[in-house]
Amino acid sequence: MPCRPAICSHSLGRAWVHDLPGKLDQAAKYGFAIELFYEDLQYVAKSLPGGPSPHNLLAAAHIVRSLSDERGISIMCLQPFMHYEGLRDRQRHAQRIEEMKLWLNLAKVLGTNLISIPSTFLSKDEVSGDMGLIVRDLQQIADLGVLEGIQFAYESLAWGTYSDTWEQSWEVVQRVDRPNFGICLDTFNMAARMYADPASQSRRNPDAAAETQASLERLVKTVDVRKIAYVQVVDAKYLAEPLVEGHEYYDAAQPARMSWSRNCRLFYGEEDRGAYLPVKAILKAILVDLGYEGWVSAEMFNKSLTKPDSNVPAEHGRRAAKSWQKIVHDFNLGGQAKQDNAASTVFEHAPRAQL
Repeated sequence: MPCRPAICSHSLGRAWVHDLPGKLDQAAKYGFAIELFYEDLQYVAKSLPGGPSPHNLLAAAHIVRSLSDERGISIMCLQPFMHYEGLRDRQRHAQRIEEMKLWLNLAKVLGTNLISIPSTFLSKDEVSGDMGLIVRDLQQIADLGVLEGIQFAYESLAWGTYSDTWEQSWEVVQRVDRPNFGICLDTFNMAARMYADPASQSRRNPDAAAETQASLERLVKTVDVRKIAYVQVVDAKYLAEPLVEGHEYYDAAQPARMSWSRNCRLFYGEEDRGAYLPVKAILKAILVDLGYEGWVSAEMFNKSLTKPDSNVPAEHGRRAAKSWQKIVHDFNLGGQAKQDNAASTVFEHAPRAQL
């Protein structure tokens, strides 16, 4: 499948401020598929008598599916299934398995065959770094999913407890070794570890350029493109001051990279808004050097998404569309004449599941 654009539902406005139908209108207007943020599904369920019970979450999934179908929108992913792997409390682990069974049903109702799992950032008191345990936990849900035709995408968050680089998530994917378990490559989370440090004076890591180049060379040499589930593409703002105590975004309970992520992400190509990460180089490695084909999704967090302004979904939809057109231009995606190799891929980009 040639590269196709998607956008995360929260990137058109957060659910407690902007309702889902208006955001889906913007996705349809600009031709985006939807990466459905669980928060949006929960808010639909909250509006039903009894609140977000499992029954109402399934009812909400039917509502969201209907809203999407009416607009001709694909739901390409449900995310994020958070804080799962390596839990020390195995009773809590068993509860999460039951939650995943619900998510598998939600995914089928929504018409998607993909669930995204970010690396946990719970404390070390709550989660173990035992790679064997982490792998067994992820194999368990992969095996549940394969029975339902569901695939999984594992992603390292830049502030993850034990997995905070693409190299670590790739090691996990290799060790899990299941045909329906792949990697999500997120340009922000990749750059936020190998290039940027919002708390430093330069807002960059030492030797940032050289480290980034070396990391991308390893990416091209080691990652099997067939195991890339999908790609998330955003940039982030260069802060006027380091994100340390006293900064408006500082939160003592959060790593600096997390606070920066929540408030300051930008769409690809928004240098006029302060974007400074090496996203173009990262995309070249993925789209050109590795030859990735599949979903390219804008997962943008920013404080602007919580503004109580009815124009927020439209504004962010326009920005996302402009960003996608820049990606198409920069990487000649409009002129793609790539061979359809879906039959031979290990991690298949399948069409939407049918009810």
